[in-house]
Amino acid sequence: MLVWTAILILYVVWGSTYLGIRIAVSTIPPFVLAATRFAIAGIVMLVAVAVVRRGAIPRPTLRQWRDSAIIGALLMGGGMGAVAWGEQTVPSGIAGLLIAMMPVWVAVLGRVFFGDRLPRVAVAGIAIGMLGVAILVGQGVAIDRSLDPAGVGALIISPIAWSAGSLYSTHGADLPDDPFVTTGMEFVSGAAVLAAMSAVSGELASFEPAAVSANSAIAFAYLTVVGSLIAFTAFAWVLRQAPLPLIATYAFVNPVIAVFLGWLILSEPVAPVQLLAGAVTVVGVALIILARSRMPAARRPEPRAVDARGSEELAA
Repeated sequence: MLVWTAILILYVVWGSTYLGIRIAVSTIPPFVLAATRFAIAGIVMLVAVAVVRRGAIPRPTLRQWRDSAIIGALLMGGGMGAVAWGEQTVPSGIAGLLIAMMPVWVAVLGRVFFGDRLPRVAVAGIAIGMLGVAILVGQGVAIDRSLDPAGVGALIISPIAWSAGSLYSTHGADLPDDPFVTTGMEFVSGAAVLAAMSAVSGELASFEPAAVSANSAIAFAYLTVVGSLIAFTAFAWVLRQAPLPLIATYAFVNPVIAVFLGWLILSEPVAPVQLLAGAVTVVGVALIILARSRMPAARRPEPRAVDARGSEELAA
């Protein structure tokens, strides 16, 4: 019962974070939003671990901080920062569909850079997933021009960055054994990168807290407390309690939740071509997850901490 409760949290919460981001960025600059959110979540998580497990966990080494910073920059900076930036102009449901490509990019980058084996089913999944994105992007950008090309580009880059961080974490990165420590370190490191991005882009200088709407403030609180702290805690716990293929089903449930909530709450249009593209993409992702579930455990790296969300939203 507890396992399914945790998995349902991943289904609903991570699927809803796209909606939360879309609402939050209406009055909060995207990099400021992501930096603040992950800084708070990371500090709270590290302090909680230090209090609860006082003296029981070794202090992280400099190399562990370095590797956590690299992963945090890719996952939170490139992954979540790009999601927040892209959702300024792209509907949350479409964002969820594009981010659902994360398992496809993990398979592609794993093959290119680490020589990971790709069963025929996985190759078919990659092809089908790419077709789904081509349908979605081609219709929205090239045909009816309903989508902002820059926003779509950011949402394509996001899962690539997240996949790169996930692969680095499972192919040689030196990380603490405790998943909560690792997640907290990655949150804090990623927040620092996002803060730098907000400063360079001019967001930080122009941000006016008084201009933040009540809806954006509520969405920010939801993303920080529920989307980050609660959902990632559930994820870190369930990774040790349930088979990875079962947990990974969130990857094709999240976009369905994202599309539904965007339509229900924000009245985002859902055209037939979007449903077709979404169905094709989800089938491709499902085939890759199926292929990975059949690979020998010794050949299939296990994710660490946040690395299988192939997020949060990336969850968002």
